[in-house]
Amino acid sequence: MADPLHTAICERLGSQYPIVQTAMGWIATPDLVVASTKAGAFGFLAGAVMQPAELRAAIHAIKSHTDRPFGVNFHMFQPGAAEIVDILIAERVRAVSFGRGPDAAMIKRFRDAGILCVPTVGAVKHAQKMAQLGCDMVTVQGGEGGGHTGSVATTVLLPQVLDAVRVPVIAAGGFADGRGLAAALAYGAAGIAMGTRFLLTRESPVPQTTKDRYLKAGTGDITVSTKVDGIPQRMIRNRLLAGIETAGWAGMWLRAITSAIALRRDTHQSLAELLRAANGIRSHGGLTLAQALMAAIAPMLIQRAVVDGDPDRGLMATGLVAGRIDDVPSCQELVDAIVRDARMRIDALATTAPAMRGAA
Repeated sequence: MADPLHTAICERLGSQYPIVQTAMGWIATPDLVVASTKAGAFGFLAGAVMQPAELRAAIHAIKSHTDRPFGVNFHMFQPGAAEIVDILIAERVRAVSFGRGPDAAMIKRFRDAGILCVPTVGAVKHAQKMAQLGCDMVTVQGGEGGGHTGSVATTVLLPQVLDAVRVPVIAAGGFADGRGLAAALAYGAAGIAMGTRFLLTRESPVPQTTKDRYLKAGTGDITVSTKVDGIPQRMIRNRLLAGIETAGWAGMWLRAITSAIALRRDTHQSLAELLRAANGIRSHGGLTLAQALMAAIAPMLIQRAVVDGDPDRGLMATGLVAGRIDDVPSCQELVDAIVRDARMRIDALATTAPAMRGAA
C-alpha cells in the first residue's frame, strides 16, 4: 500500500516528508535549514536578505553539515541579484523560491541547470502565470499566512488553485500540525509549508525575548496592516506597528528616509543600489516611491525584532497560526509529531470510511 505521506514533494524535492520550512528573512539561517532537513522536511535558506558572498558562505555552511537537498529564496530586486542567480546555479541547490520577479527566461535557466522553481503565490491568476512560465510547482499561501498576504483564506484559495493548475501545489497559511497536513493532503495538495511554526523551534535563531512575544500573542493580537509599504502584511501588534499605523504621509517619508540611511550603514549599499531596488519593487507592484522604499528597507525593521531581540522597535511578521502555538520544540520533535499525528488521522479516516459505507 502506498504511503500517503510520500508525495510529489518527496519525489522531486528529495525530502523524507511533505513538509516545507519556508525562507523567512533573518530566520531561515543555515542552522535552521540543516535542522529542518535532517528532521525530514525540506528547508529553504533566506537568501533574499543576503549579499552574494554571504549567500555563498551560507550555502557552503549547510553543505558542510548535511548532504540532504535544500532550497534558496531570493528576489530579483535585491542588490547583487544577477550574481546570486549565478551562485545558485553554480552551487546546484535543489530548488529556488521567489515571488513574481523572474521571467520565463530566468525560470528556463534554472530548469536547464536542474533546479526546481517553486514560487509562492497568493492568488489563482498568479499560480496560473507561474505554471505557464514553466515553474515546477507552486506554494499557495492563503490569507492566514504571515508577512505579505492576500485576503482569501487557505480553505478557499487552495482548492481554487488545485483546480486551475496541473503542477504540484504546496499549501501554506495556517498550518502547524499533523491535522493540517492531513487536511491539505485531503484537498489534493502535495504537502504543507510552514514559517511561523519553524520560527518557534529551538534551532530558530530568533532571540528568546522575541519568541516569548510570539508565544504570548493570541489571535486578537495579530493584525493585517497596509501602512508599512502599501501591501497587506500580517504582523503582531506592537509599538512600532502602532506608530506606523497612525503616521501620515510625512511620517511615512521620514521613516523611509531614516530607515534607508540605517540600512545603507548596515549593508554598505550605495544610495543608487537602494533606489534601484525600490524602483524595481515600485514598477512591479504599483507602489509609490515611499512605499517601495519602505518595502526595500522592511527587512531591517524585521531584523530588529528577530535578530536584535527588540520586539517593540521591530516588526514581527507572523501567520495567524501563532495565536495557537504555545511551545518551542526542536525541529526533529516538531516534524516527528506532525508525521505521527497526520498518520493517525489519515488511518482514522481510512477505517471510518468503510464503516460509513456499510451503514449507508
